[in-house]
Amino acid sequence: MDDDGFPQGWHVVAIQSALIGAMIVGALILAGAARAETSNVGRTWPIAEPDAMAEIEAAVARQPASIAPRFGPRSGWSALKGATLGIAQADRVRSVVPFYTLDQEIRLADGKLLYPKGFTFNPLTYVSLPQRLVIVHPRDLGWALRTAALTDWILLTGGGEPKDDALSLGEKHGRALFILEERVKERLGLTVAPVIVRQSGQKLELTEVHLERRGSQGLPQEKRP
Repeated sequence: MDDDGFPQGWHVVAIQSALIGAMIVGALILAGAARAETSNVGRTWPIAEPDAMAEIEAAVARQPASIAPRFGPRSGWSALKGATLGIAQADRVRSVVPFYTLDQEIRLADGKLLYPKGFTFNPLTYVSLPQRLVIVHPRDLGWALRTAALTDWILLTGGGEPKDDALSLGEKHGRALFILEERVKERLGLTVAPVIVRQSGQKLELTEVHLERRGSQGLPQEKRP
Protein backbone atom coordinates (compact mmCIF):
# COMPACT_ATOMS: atom_id res chain seq x y z
CA MET A 1 0.00 0.00 0.00
CA ASP A 2 1.15 3.53 -0.59
CA ASP A 3 0.62 6.49 1.70
CA ASP A 4 -2.87 7.06 0.36
CA GLY A 5 -3.97 3.51 0.99
CA PHE A 6 -3.88 2.44 -2.71
CA PRO A 7 -1.99 -0.61 -3.98
CA GLN A 8 1.53 -0.12 -5.28
CA GLY A 9 1.69 0.68 -9.04
CA TRP A 10 -1.82 2.05 -9.26
CA HIS A 11 -0.49 5.17 -11.05
CA VAL A 12 0.72 3.07 -13.98
CA VAL A 13 -2.55 1.21 -14.20
CA ALA A 14 -4.51 4.46 -14.12
CA ILE A 15 -2.47 5.99 -16.93
CA GLN A 16 -2.83 2.85 -19.04
CA SER A 17 -6.58 2.86 -18.46
CA ALA A 18 -6.82 6.53 -19.49
CA LEU A 19 -4.89 5.88 -22.68
CA ILE A 20 -7.03 2.88 -23.56
CA GLY A 21 -10.18 4.89 -22.90
CA ALA A 22 -8.97 7.75 -25.09
CA MET A 23 -8.18 5.32 -27.90
CA ILE A 24 -11.64 3.75 -27.66
CA VAL A 25 -13.33 7.19 -27.75
CA GLY A 26 -11.23 8.21 -30.75
CA ALA A 27 -12.12 5.03 -32.57
CA LEU A 28 -15.81 5.63 -31.91
CA ILE A 29 -15.54 9.20 -33.23
CA LEU A 30 -13.81 8.04 -36.42
CA ALA A 31 -16.35 5.30 -36.92
CA GLY A 32 -19.17 7.76 -36.47
CA ALA A 33 -17.63 10.18 -38.96
CA ALA A 34 -17.15 7.41 -41.51
CA ARG A 35 -20.74 6.28 -41.03
CA ALA A 36 -21.96 9.88 -41.37
CA GLU A 37 -20.53 10.00 -44.88
CA THR A 38 -23.00 7.37 -46.04
CA SER A 39 -25.85 7.96 -43.61
CA ASN A 40 -28.55 10.57 -43.22
CA VAL A 41 -28.54 12.50 -39.98
CA GLY A 42 -31.77 14.33 -39.34
CA ARG A 43 -34.38 15.32 -41.92
CA THR A 44 -33.40 15.79 -45.57
CA TRP A 45 -35.10 17.42 -48.56
CA PRO A 46 -34.42 17.11 -52.31
CA ILE A 47 -32.49 19.92 -54.02
CA ALA A 48 -34.98 22.46 -55.39
CA GLU A 49 -32.62 24.23 -57.81
CA PRO A 50 -32.14 22.68 -61.28
CA ASP A 51 -28.74 21.26 -62.12
CA ALA A 52 -26.58 24.02 -63.65
CA MET A 53 -24.84 21.72 -66.12
CA ALA A 54 -28.19 20.31 -67.26
CA GLU A 55 -29.45 23.85 -67.90
CA ILE A 56 -26.36 24.70 -69.95
CA GLU A 57 -26.64 21.53 -72.02
CA ALA A 58 -30.34 22.18 -72.64
CA ALA A 59 -29.63 25.76 -73.75
CA VAL A 60 -26.92 24.59 -76.13
CA ALA A 61 -29.24 21.96 -77.60
CA ARG A 62 -31.78 24.69 -78.43
CA GLN A 63 -29.25 26.75 -80.40
CA PRO A 64 -28.96 26.33 -84.18
CA ALA A 65 -25.88 24.62 -85.57
CA SER A 66 -24.77 27.94 -87.12
CA ILE A 67 -25.88 31.53 -86.54
CA ALA A 68 -24.13 32.84 -89.65
CA PRO A 69 -27.40 32.98 -91.65
CA ARG A 70 -28.71 35.57 -89.22
CA PHE A 71 -26.02 38.03 -90.34
CA GLY A 72 -26.36 37.47 -94.06
CA PRO A 73 -23.47 36.96 -96.50
CA ARG A 74 -19.95 37.99 -95.49
CA SER A 75 -19.93 40.65 -98.17
CA GLY A 76 -22.31 42.67 -96.03
CA TRP A 77 -20.46 42.37 -92.75
CA SER A 78 -19.20 45.81 -91.73
CA ALA A 79 -16.57 44.21 -89.49
CA LEU A 80 -14.81 42.86 -92.59
CA LYS A 81 -14.64 46.18 -94.41
CA GLY A 82 -11.15 47.66 -94.23
CA ALA A 83 -10.01 51.27 -94.57
CA THR A 84 -9.60 52.50 -98.12
CA LEU A 85 -6.34 53.77 -99.63
CA GLY A 86 -5.32 55.23 -102.95
CA ILE A 87 -3.17 53.43 -105.50
CA ALA A 88 0.58 54.02 -105.39
CA GLN A 89 1.59 55.83 -108.56
CA ALA A 90 5.35 55.76 -107.93
CA ASP A 91 7.95 54.05 -105.78
CA ARG A 92 8.61 56.12 -102.69
CA VAL A 93 10.21 55.61 -99.29
CA ARG A 94 9.32 57.82 -96.36
CA SER A 95 9.53 57.67 -92.56
CA VAL A 96 6.96 58.16 -89.85
CA VAL A 97 7.41 58.53 -86.09
CA PRO A 98 4.25 57.04 -84.48
CA PHE A 99 3.99 59.46 -81.58
CA TYR A 100 1.24 58.69 -79.09
CA THR A 101 -0.43 61.15 -76.71
CA LEU A 102 -2.08 59.94 -73.50
CA ASP A 103 -5.75 60.88 -73.28
CA GLN A 104 -5.74 60.33 -69.51
CA GLU A 105 -3.24 60.44 -66.68
CA ILE A 106 -1.54 57.32 -65.35
CA ARG A 107 -0.95 56.91 -61.62
CA LEU A 108 0.77 54.28 -59.53
CA ALA A 109 -1.05 52.13 -56.98
CA ASP A 110 -0.16 54.60 -54.20
CA GLY A 111 -1.68 57.49 -56.18
CA LYS A 112 1.63 59.01 -57.31
CA LEU A 113 1.38 60.56 -60.77
CA LEU A 114 3.48 58.63 -63.28
CA TYR A 115 2.49 60.26 -66.59
CA PRO A 116 0.18 63.26 -66.94
CA LYS A 117 -2.64 63.53 -69.44
CA GLY A 118 -1.28 64.85 -72.73
CA PHE A 119 2.12 63.19 -72.31
CA THR A 120 3.51 62.36 -75.76
CA PHE A 121 6.01 59.59 -76.44
CA ASN A 122 7.29 57.31 -79.18
CA PRO A 123 6.28 53.66 -78.53
CA LEU A 124 9.21 52.46 -80.65
CA THR A 125 11.51 53.71 -77.90
CA TYR A 126 10.29 50.89 -75.70
CA VAL A 127 9.07 48.13 -78.04
CA SER A 128 10.06 46.71 -81.41
CA LEU A 129 8.05 45.56 -84.41
CA PRO A 130 9.54 42.14 -85.29
CA GLN A 131 7.54 41.66 -88.50
CA ARG A 132 6.79 43.80 -91.52
CA LEU A 133 3.31 44.94 -92.47
CA VAL A 134 2.48 44.38 -96.14
CA ILE A 135 -0.60 46.44 -96.94
CA VAL A 136 -2.31 45.85 -100.27
CA HIS A 137 -5.57 46.15 -102.14
CA PRO A 138 -7.33 42.77 -102.38
CA ARG A 139 -6.64 42.65 -106.13
CA ASP A 140 -2.89 42.77 -105.41
CA LEU A 141 -2.94 39.92 -102.89
CA GLY A 142 -1.03 37.64 -105.26
CA TRP A 143 1.88 40.09 -105.27
CA ALA A 144 1.75 40.35 -101.48
CA LEU A 145 1.85 36.57 -101.06
CA ARG A 146 4.98 36.42 -103.23
CA THR A 147 6.60 39.35 -101.44
CA ALA A 148 5.77 38.79 -97.77
CA ALA A 149 7.79 36.49 -95.55
CA LEU A 150 5.96 33.92 -93.46
CA THR A 151 6.43 36.11 -90.39
CA ASP A 152 5.05 39.24 -92.09
CA TRP A 153 1.46 40.37 -91.66
CA ILE A 154 -0.64 41.02 -94.76
CA LEU A 155 -3.32 43.67 -94.30
CA LEU A 156 -6.09 44.14 -96.87
CA THR A 157 -7.60 47.52 -97.64
CA GLY A 158 -11.28 48.06 -98.30
CA GLY A 159 -12.88 48.82 -101.61
CA GLY A 160 -12.42 45.45 -103.30
CA GLU A 161 -14.99 43.03 -104.64
CA PRO A 162 -17.60 41.96 -102.07
CA LYS A 163 -16.32 38.39 -102.24
CA ASP A 164 -12.74 39.46 -101.57
CA ASP A 165 -12.95 39.73 -97.79
CA ALA A 166 -10.08 38.76 -95.51
CA LEU A 167 -11.78 35.60 -94.24
CA SER A 168 -12.66 34.22 -97.66
CA LEU A 169 -9.27 35.03 -99.18
CA GLY A 170 -7.46 33.67 -96.12
CA GLU A 171 -9.32 30.37 -96.42
CA LYS A 172 -8.62 30.25 -100.14
CA HIS A 173 -4.86 30.80 -99.82
CA GLY A 174 -4.35 29.03 -96.48
CA ARG A 175 -2.79 32.06 -94.78
CA ALA A 176 -3.98 34.41 -92.08
CA LEU A 177 -4.96 37.79 -93.53
CA PHE A 178 -5.82 40.93 -91.59
CA ILE A 179 -8.02 43.95 -92.18
CA LEU A 180 -6.58 47.45 -92.36
CA GLU A 181 -8.39 49.40 -89.65
CA GLU A 182 -9.01 53.12 -89.80
CA ARG A 183 -7.05 53.73 -86.60
CA VAL A 184 -4.01 51.89 -88.03
CA LYS A 185 -4.29 53.91 -91.23
CA GLU A 186 -4.29 57.14 -89.23
CA ARG A 187 -1.53 56.15 -86.82
CA LEU A 188 0.82 55.10 -89.63
CA GLY A 189 -0.10 58.00 -91.90
CA LEU A 190 -1.00 55.67 -94.78
CA THR A 191 -2.31 57.19 -98.00
CA VAL A 192 -1.67 54.63 -100.76
CA ALA A 193 -1.08 50.91 -101.26
CA PRO A 194 0.79 48.66 -101.80
CA VAL A 195 3.03 49.78 -98.98
CA ILE A 196 5.47 47.82 -96.82
CA VAL A 197 5.95 49.05 -93.26
CA ARG A 198 8.96 48.06 -91.19
CA GLN A 199 10.73 49.47 -88.16
CA SER A 200 13.98 51.29 -88.69
CA GLY A 201 15.42 52.36 -85.36
CA GLN A 202 12.84 54.53 -83.63
CA LYS A 203 10.98 55.25 -86.87
CA LEU A 204 8.70 53.36 -89.22
CA GLU A 205 9.90 53.13 -92.80
CA LEU A 206 7.09 53.11 -95.35
CA THR A 207 7.99 51.76 -98.80
CA GLU A 208 5.26 52.56 -101.30
CA VAL A 209 5.39 50.30 -104.38
CA HIS A 210 4.04 51.12 -107.81
CA LEU A 211 2.71 48.07 -109.60
CA GLU A 212 2.38 48.07 -113.38
CA ARG A 213 -0.35 45.95 -114.88
CA ARG A 214 0.62 43.97 -117.93
CA GLY A 215 -0.99 41.28 -120.01
CA SER A 216 -4.60 40.56 -120.84
CA GLN A 217 -5.42 39.64 -117.23
CA GLY A 218 -3.87 42.80 -115.82
CA LEU A 219 -1.69 40.97 -113.35
CA PRO A 220 0.31 43.35 -111.14
CA GLN A 221 4.07 43.44 -111.49
CA GLU A 222 6.62 45.53 -109.68
CA LYS A 223 8.01 48.28 -111.81
CA ARG A 224 11.75 47.78 -112.33
CA PRO A 225 14.16 50.26 -113.93
